[in-house]
Parts: sequence; C-alpha cells; structure tokens
Amino acid sequence: MLDKNAKIYVAGHRGLVGSAIWKNLQEKGYTNLVGKTHKELDLLDGVAVRRFFDEEQPEYVFLAAAFVGGIMANNIYRADFIYKNLQIQQNVIGESFRHGVKKLLFLGSTCIYPRDTEQPMKEDALLTSPLEYTNEPYAIAKIAGLKMCESFNLQYSTNYIAVMPTNLYGPNDNFDLERSHVLPAMIRKIHLAHHLKQGDWDAVRHDMNLRPVEGINGDSSKEDILNILQKYGISEEEVKLWGTGTPLREFLWSEEMADASVFVMEHVNFKDTFKPDDKEIRNCHINIGTGKEITIRQLAELIVNTVGYQGRLAFDTSKPDGTMRKLTDPGKLHALGWHHKIDIEEGVQRMYNWYLKG
Repeated sequence: MLDKNAKIYVAGHRGLVGSAIWKNLQEKGYTNLVGKTHKELDLLDGVAVRRFFDEEQPEYVFLAAAFVGGIMANNIYRADFIYKNLQIQQNVIGESFRHGVKKLLFLGSTCIYPRDTEQPMKEDALLTSPLEYTNEPYAIAKIAGLKMCESFNLQYSTNYIAVMPTNLYGPNDNFDLERSHVLPAMIRKIHLAHHLKQGDWDAVRHDMNLRPVEGINGDSSKEDILNILQKYGISEEEVKLWGTGTPLREFLWSEEMADASVFVMEHVNFKDTFKPDDKEIRNCHINIGTGKEITIRQLAELIVNTVGYQGRLAFDTSKPDGTMRKLTDPGKLHALGWHHKIDIEEGVQRMYNWYLKG
C-alpha cells in the first residue's frame, strides 16, 4: 500500500482519465496530490517538465495525459497523434526515472492491438499483425510508451506499470463534435436533435454556448446553427452516424477505470505482470475492461431511449467503421483481484445525467 501522505503527481488531472483518478485518490484518503493544467505545465516542453520534477519531486506518477480523439481526429491529425504522445511520454517517463520516482502507472489504450486479432484480445496479441490504419499513429505511440516502461524495468529495475483501458466514458468527457470519442459524440448529437425536434431553442443555444462548434455558438443565427449541426449529421428529423452501426465496442465507466488504476498502483508490481520462468519478458501491460460488448447501433438506440429522442437514426455507410470488434480479455486483471461493477445501461444514464448538469 502507498503512504497516504506520499506525493503523487497525476499528469492530465483535468481530463476524462486523470480527473477520475484524482477523485478516486482523494476518496481513498490521499492528501498530497499534485496536478498542473496545460497552461501551467506544457508536457511537450522537456525543459519545463524537468523543472517541474526538480521542484516537486513526486514519489508516484500517474501518466494519464495524452492527445486523444475519435476516429475522425485520429485519421486527420496523424502527425499530431504520434508526435505529441511520444513527446509527452518521453518527457514524463524520462524525468520520472531521473528523479527516482518509486512507481509509475502509464495509461495506454486497447487500440494498441492488431486490427484483426483474435477476440477477446489478450495481452499477448500485441505486435502479432498490422494495426487498424485510422489510429495507427496513436497506437504506435502508446506501444512505445508501454515498451519504454517495460524496458526501464528490465534494465534499471524500476517499477513502471502499463495499463490498457478499453473505450472509456464518464464525467469530464470531451463532447467536441469533431474530436470526441463515439459515445460522448452520440450523446451530444442525439441531445441536440431531441431539442431541435421539440423546438426548444433555449436548450440548443445553451448547449452551443457551453461547447461552440467551429466558432458557431448559441448567439449565432438559427440558420448558422442549423447549418453547422447539419454538417455533423444533426437535424430535428434524424441523427446521422458514421459507418454501418455493426462494429462491436466495449465501454468502461471512467471512474471504474480510475479505481482499477489506483488498485494496480497500490497492489501490483512489475514482477506480478509476467511469469517467473518467462525467458523473454514482454507483454507485461494489463488490460482494463469489462469483457462485454455492444454494437454501435445498439448503443445509439440505448442513448435515443435515454434521451427520449423521437426522430430517426441513420448511418452513413460511406464513412469508415474502424475496427469491427475490440473486446478486451480482462482475465489478467481479474486474477490480480479487480472486477468492474457498472454496465453500459447504467453508465449511459449516469453520463447523460452528468451532461445535463453542464
């Protein structure tokens, strides 16, 4: 167990992942947490990161900061996704090593696994065949991060653990229509379409003021708002989503991911992530997931029912589906002692309740 007074740095403490970890640590009684906003500390700036570690001297690090997005963003901003994530990892893991951090938890993503790998995906599937093209740069960055942790452990006897969460959703998610992940994007699209159909322009304008879309906000004209929403497949009569609706996805409530991450930090060491008689030590990362899946169409229908939208759901089959199936095998984590509790039906209702408070 960690000392409740130990200094713990949560990189990315304002994001979906980091904020959930921060909250979980506070609830468990940790009192010496350190977090910096992007304005306070640019993790792409190696000099600034070194200065931060010099001044703060954290004992434990959660590396939850990353440049993330959905299928559209991953495909468009390919250079940003590989460069920024490699740079963040290089700086934080490097300075953690130079400053003698006792333990580091690196958070990756299950997109590290090959596109056509056997399902459910076990940790040993890593690097066995080609990646999904649309998120290949991001996946390669995350593979580099877990290999960096593994390599430091093997060469320098550090205690850096890499965990690979499945698709996450929850409080403080990103609802940007261009860059967000599939579930929050669907919630916002269906929410806006619902209020358009009801003719509730106050609700539409409130939403657009909270989260402007390409410079269009709640003070813009009705025509401009309708045009920009139409661009993203949102109208009072229908919501148009990318792909065929047939891909299967697994979703984990972000606060449960945080609980699993803190559990690993408290109870799991590098030596616990491989077998003692392994001649080649690799794939020491740990999947964090539910082991359950739902189609994109079923998820959309669940959100429609949750929101109460009375319009149509349509799918633009000219757009890519991405990987057809991405189901984790969380057996390694189960064996270490952690299981999820919140399933998707409860999670979507929680998520929409949180969104409505915005």
